[in-house]
Amino acid sequence: MKAIVLSYRGSHKTQNLKQVIISVEGSNTKEDAAKLVGKKVVWTTETGNKIEGEITSPHGNSGAVRAKFSDKGLPGQALGTAIQIA
Repeated sequence: MKAIVLSYRGSHKTQNLKQVIISVEGSNTKEDAAKLVGKKVVWTTETGNKIEGEITSPHGNSGAVRAKFSDKGLPGQALGTAIQIA
């Protein structure tokens, strides 16, 4: 499945770099997003490195999801780029 990294999860004063909000192609409702919980996500850098994470929960009512990444999280270059859901 194709998806786009929208932003980091956070508030006005802080950002959590290990958690991101993802917009999934074809997912338009909260129920669609709930079916994706537990799936793996992979973001590939320009040099070919892969950063893996997991979808943890739906985000909002329009089909977006939250994903949590391991140790370092995603770099800022990932925002607005494509991500693969396995």
